[in-house]
Amino acid sequence: MQSDTYIPRRLDDQWKLGFWDADVAFPFVFFLFLGWMSGTKWGFVLCAGAGFLLSRWISRTKADKHPAFAMHWAYWALPTNPATALRATPPSHIRRMVG
Repeated sequence: MQSDTYIPRRLDDQWKLGFWDADVAFPFVFFLFLGWMSGTKWGFVLCAGAGFLLSRWISRTKADKHPAFAMHWAYWALPTNPATALRATPPSHIRRMVG
């Protein structure tokens, strides 16, 4: 009856791509793809550099904040469309809530 049971401690960790969180790695991968699509070596190098710098900026912006900071920022800053609209929360253009 006494058996060692594994209890996972990290069920809600963010998705990772290598060592990076997915929201930090996405700009680098996207710009890498754009550089590959450009078809030139300089275009690839410039896009990869821009993607790397943008990823570093995002990771520094996210530092010491909530793990879902990027998702929260996207909800409040970007316009609403049917794909991102949430039913349980008010629209993001309503800033004052009573209650």
